[in-house]
Amino acid sequence: MLHTRRMAKEKSIYTCSECGGTSPRWLGKCPACGAWNTLVETVADSPSAGKNRLSSPQFASLAGTAEVAALSEIEATDVARTPTGIGELDRVLGGGIVEGGVVLIGGDPGIGKSTLLLQALDALARAQLPTLYVTGEESGAQVALRARRLGLAGSPVGVLAEIQLEKILATIDARRPAVAVIDSIQTVYSDQLTSAPGSVAQVRECAAHLTRAAKSSGTAIVLVGHVTKEGALAGPRVLEHMVDTVLYFEGDTHSSFRLVRAIKNRFGAVNEIGVFAMTEKGLKGVANPSAIFLSQHSEPVPGSCVLVTLEGTRPLLVEIQALVDSGGPSPRRLSVGLERDRLAMLLAVLHRHAGVACMDQDVFVNAVGGVRISEPAADLAVMLAITSSLRGKALPKGFIAFGEVGLAGEVRPAPRGQERLREAAKLGFSVAVVPRANAPRKGDKAFEGLTVHAVERIEEAMDVVRGL
Repeated sequence: MLHTRRMAKEKSIYTCSECGGTSPRWLGKCPACGAWNTLVETVADSPSAGKNRLSSPQFASLAGTAEVAALSEIEATDVARTPTGIGELDRVLGGGIVEGGVVLIGGDPGIGKSTLLLQALDALARAQLPTLYVTGEESGAQVALRARRLGLAGSPVGVLAEIQLEKILATIDARRPAVAVIDSIQTVYSDQLTSAPGSVAQVRECAAHLTRAAKSSGTAIVLVGHVTKEGALAGPRVLEHMVDTVLYFEGDTHSSFRLVRAIKNRFGAVNEIGVFAMTEKGLKGVANPSAIFLSQHSEPVPGSCVLVTLEGTRPLLVEIQALVDSGGPSPRRLSVGLERDRLAMLLAVLHRHAGVACMDQDVFVNAVGGVRISEPAADLAVMLAITSSLRGKALPKGFIAFGEVGLAGEVRPAPRGQERLREAAKLGFSVAVVPRANAPRKGDKAFEGLTVHAVERIEEAMDVVRGL
């Protein structure tokens, strides 16, 4: 055993992540560039060892000797997709699982990553597709117990409780599953490295080998990743560049609703979201997600404005709530689900161009339902909600607004404004304040029942609201 560990250690070198310099042993300071704590363990095989590894099936490389071809001569074919049986997950993936694709999914502990993937594998297995669930954090009995709680008793999904990379790759090569889930990548380790599982070197090397195995065998591999306190995927940033698709699980663990957002997708649209509800039988897709983000007020209340935002290809109606209260000499600005720096900018524009002063007021803004809104089309709704709260006057019932507001007070158009208005009209909203460039053409029957007020400046929007 001691001899084996010594041989493994002799195969490791340490590479600087800043300059690429190498060292035979770990040092706190890179001898080449002088940077601190940048040396990361990597594998340095001899030419013969590398040749043997590359010749094995699980390490087969796609980058063999190939001729250069003109782009016009390469035949482009549509990517075949396999639906998972879960509509909201298929939406985020771009239509389904792609053969040989690698998906990385991250989220807070207990949010439902393993539950969703076990449900998806069960649906695929019942559709006569070979599947494999590799668990490194639980035993097979624990996975079976969870499957029983989800109503998946008698599921044909294959389960492997293993954390050694070489054994996992050998199983994938022997069984040739259509889809394999690795739960989680932080628990997997390779004998080629001496560092502990979960370290930067282990995560990077194991992910690289699993990606190579997926491309050579055609097995779609889903990697489950841990997240840091800030919500980002733990491990090296290069992990996101290796895979084809990156999904993030979002939502409060105390709430029954979950969001799955696509951050990167080589086979579909990014920023697409899937909405799920956690039930006793697992995660269920939500057909009308707009209902989640709209509070049910019997009558309109001050400080509330409904925004039509765009998440991927899906228009969503989200209620923006604002509370303005006396704050003294050091007023606070707090936003939940919206950018805090942008809130400060909007308050300055509101004061300069609309004459609404909040200098001595605490301003709190919240997006209902825990959704995070990053697009600037929320500016107009935020400003109208703040004005409504400050004046204590509610906006009319069935009122919606969207549009970006610039520093000069102009209201800029939002992308795909017609789709936003169509969604609002379908859900029964009757009054809309939108940028003039997003106003529908006269006589368009798709917007019947919706009165649209087109504005060019924030002052015009305030005048329209006062007259309603």
